[in-house]
Amino acid sequence: MNGLIGRNGKRVIANVERLHRLMDREGLAAVVVRGGQNVTYLAGIAFHGTLARHLDLAGSRRGVAVIWPRQGAPVFVVETTASGAAARYSWIERLEVYDGYHESLFGRVSAALQDLGVASRRVGFDKNFIGAGFWEEMARSLPNMTMCDSSELLDEVRWIKTDAEVSAFRLGAEALDSVFATVFPTVRSGEREREVHGRIIGGCLAAGAEFAHGIFNSHRNPVIYCGESDFELKSGDILRTDYLAYVHGYPGHQSRNAVLGRPSEQQAGDYEKYRSIYAATSERLRAGVTAGELYEFVFDAFSRIGWEYKAGLVGHSVGAWWHQQEPIFCRGSRVALETGMVIALEPFIDHWHCQDLFLITEGAPELLSPEFDTTQMFVIE
Repeated sequence: MNGLIGRNGKRVIANVERLHRLMDREGLAAVVVRGGQNVTYLAGIAFHGTLARHLDLAGSRRGVAVIWPRQGAPVFVVETTASGAAARYSWIERLEVYDGYHESLFGRVSAALQDLGVASRRVGFDKNFIGAGFWEEMARSLPNMTMCDSSELLDEVRWIKTDAEVSAFRLGAEALDSVFATVFPTVRSGEREREVHGRIIGGCLAAGAEFAHGIFNSHRNPVIYCGESDFELKSGDILRTDYLAYVHGYPGHQSRNAVLGRPSEQQAGDYEKYRSIYAATSERLRAGVTAGELYEFVFDAFSRIGWEYKAGLVGHSVGAWWHQQEPIFCRGSRVALETGMVIALEPFIDHWHCQDLFLITEGAPELLSPEFDTTQMFVIE
């Protein structure tokens, strides 16, 4: 299925070969996906604005779904307000359009599954993204079909990237680092966190991102991930960022530190210690190493310099639509790195937060976000 298909000749960039192999392993005649990351991945379209919210709300009356049969062409079931964007951008040729205020999404999905000849076979769903009411509706509509949860299978499909996906990550990463390099020098003492945050988000959108989100905080602000506030910046502040810029549905995802004014000796020394552990961790991003082993390496490295590592993760896979995807690099994870994964590495502690995208190769990891030099802390004069 990889190649040129669809009315617009758009090329499939999803790892269809891997999808088919895992479907065969599980004996699936088709998969039906409803969640944002899976729909974006298999349909090749990143919906904007209001249309995007319907991918995130499990009970939405205006949701969309992709049906991917093991044999035959896929089907994109879309609500009428999303049909124009789907027809323009998706690589799926067959659209089933329904009116969400008068029809049920899964009623149309049931009809399509019958038409595909799989209504009495084993079909996988991303169950975590389907409302309980919709799930029960499907079971009533097609009582002879074996419905199974394929959420983990789909995670496993997505975590090995195609070359085209890697190229998409590079675009997002380049856009985001360009914005950091442009906005950081403009930060001034006395302005509010929200003002700088607005410039970063606006810069991402102007650079081609469909949407962007993230955090911008002074190290003196004890509350993060609470929305940028009226907190005023001052000279001597360490600035922490954690942003995403989604270009064609795939995110650039980097975190950068900066200091407002010349750093103190303590600040410069702490950043050097932190950055050395970050660099040592990145060198261990090799195929065969488990996510849990990387977590323990970070935990022990900080312990040796007297810092307590409290974060629940040190990194994660990334993918279309939503950045934090499996595998998660947390304590006890036995998932091993594989060639073709793209990893967001982010061992963070307090306000020290460096993050980059790395491609796992047969040898050393490849840095996909190299445009912003993090070996030295960015100083805003």
